[in-house]
Amino acid sequence: MIKIDVFIQEKKWKKHIVNPEKYLKQQINKIKNLIPLIKNKNISLSIMLSGNKNIKNLNKRYRCKNKTTDILSFPFYKNNDLKKKIKVNKNTYLGDIILNYYKIKKLHKKIFINEFNKLWVHGFLHLLGYKHYKNKDYYKMNKLEKEILSRIGNTK
Repeated sequence: MIKIDVFIQEKKWKKHIVNPEKYLKQQINKIKNLIPLIKNKNISLSIMLSGNKNIKNLNKRYRCKNKTTDILSFPFYKNNDLKKKIKVNKNTYLGDIILNYYKIKKLHKKIFINEFNKLWVHGFLHLLGYKHYKNKDYYKMNKLEKEILSRIGNTK
């Protein structure tokens, strides 16, 4: 089972996703069996639907970048620690994802929900230990992102 706590800090999110918590739970249920690490496991995470001011403050505080961004991911564990923790514990907290409404709306001129899906999926994979610093890691992560997005029905 995957538990998601959704915090809505910016009210404009509800213009595009009426019930974000319900929406995200439905999407996660579609993909939970695609990722062996979390298959049949009890995991939880939090997602904050934010705006420019809050995400800029978090970006400055935790990444020393004094600017807004579209997404921040804060994994609770390093990759190897997560694998060990999931094997031993019944319940594992993955971490936090913060998404910026205004960046998605402004920078991504395509369908809002598709861009939202791309970002939360990307952040979710970071919580699971996926990285994209090296080409081989990028291709592995990108392949899984595409597979997940096709499963949840993202249109191009």
